[in-house]
Amino acid sequence: MKMLHVTIQTNKPEEEINFYREYAGLTVQDDLRDKGKDIVFLGNSAGETCIEVLYNPDSDNAGNRYLSVGFKAEDISAQREKMIEAGFAPTPMVSPMPGVEFFFVTDPAGVTVQFM
Repeated sequence: MKMLHVTIQTNKPEEEINFYREYAGLTVQDDLRDKGKDIVFLGNSAGETCIEVLYNPDSDNAGNRYLSVGFKAEDISAQREKMIEAGFAPTPMVSPMPGVEFFFVTDPAGVTVQFM
């Protein structure tokens, strides 16, 4: 079985779409807004990673704080610096064992995103 997508409901869809494009390197795979649906799917070039951004004007993003997604970064230190320069507040770098480094940051909808 293959996971198809993770759905993030938000009242800030453009900020959310831009976050995953800019910082996770995803591209819009399917934009249903022109079909009357407030849904945008983002994925990598191989279609292996898919985030569904669902506009919900009533969303206060409260449920998103319990959701976490993770991405592999080419250069973890550079990725963290990029997040800081953009005004995000990433956690300090975590290294639970040799050869493993990561940090967390909160996206515009309140989702915890891990970069490794």
